[in-house]
Amino acid sequence: MTVLRPSSRMRGAVLPLALSAGLLSALTACAADPDEGTNGVGRLDATAIEQKAQSAADAAKAVRLSGTLVSKGGTYKLNMRLKQDGALGSVTTKNSTFELLRVGEALYLKADAAFWEHEDTSTNTPAESGDAGSEAADKLDDKYVKVPQDDPAYKQLRGFTDMDLLLDGLIGLHGDVVKGDYDKIGGIRTVNVKGGEDGEGGSLDVSLQGTPFPLRFARGGGAGVVILSEWDKDFPLAEPSKGQTLDYGKQLPRT
Repeated sequence: MTVLRPSSRMRGAVLPLALSAGLLSALTACAADPDEGTNGVGRLDATAIEQKAQSAADAAKAVRLSGTLVSKGGTYKLNMRLKQDGALGSVTTKNSTFELLRVGEALYLKADAAFWEHEDTSTNTPAESGDAGSEAADKLDDKYVKVPQDDPAYKQLRGFTDMDLLLDGLIGLHGDVVKGDYDKIGGIRTVNVKGGEDGEGGSLDVSLQGTPFPLRFARGGGAGVVILSEWDKDFPLAEPSKGQTLDYGKQLPRT
C-alpha cells in the first residue's frame, strides 16, 4: 500500500477546492447585476420605464433625430436638430434631398436645381418649360426659399421641424408594454421596452446612464427606425441673409 505524504494529500484537496472557487467566481460574474452603476431605470417595470423616457423627452430642450420614417406618403430619411423654437437639418425622399431651417414660424427650404425642375402637382402641368425652367431652377440652386404659411407645403414641411410633434408621434408604444433586453446604443448602456412580445407595437431603447432619454425607436410594422441623440445640446439658429434667399413666386412642389 502506498502512503501519500501530507504535502501530496494537501495538493490533492486544494485542486478541487480551487476549481470549485473558480466555478463559483464565474457563476457570480454571470449573475452580476446589469443595473449596477446605472440610473436604476432598468429595475422598473416596462410601463414605468416607458413613462420615464416620455417624461425625459417632454422636458428636453433639444435633440438630434436621424433615421428613416415610413408613412402613407412615402419614405423619409431625416437628419434634424430640433428645439422648441426651431430646427435645422435635411430630409431625403425617393426623388430628392432638401434642407430645412425654421426660426420661430419662419420656415426656409434649400435644395439643388434638380429639386425645382418638377411638375406642378396642383395642376399636373410642368411648372416651367425648356430653357426657362432650367434657368429658374439654376437661380434657386442652393438658395433658401421662404415657405409662405398659406402654401399647402408649409404644414407638411413644418412637421419635419416640430420637436414636440415628432417626439409625440415616435416615442409612444402600442399594446401591452413588455421589458426587453439590455444593450448599448452609441456606447451608452440601454434597456429595451416594446409593445407586444415581438415589438409589433414599437420598440424603445432607454438610456441607463444619466437622464433616461430614449435613444432608439423602431416603429411597429417596419415603419422606420430613428436614433435620438445630443439631448439638451443647444445649437444656434438664425434666419438666412437676404443674399442667401430668393422668392420662388409660386406654390412649392410637394415632397
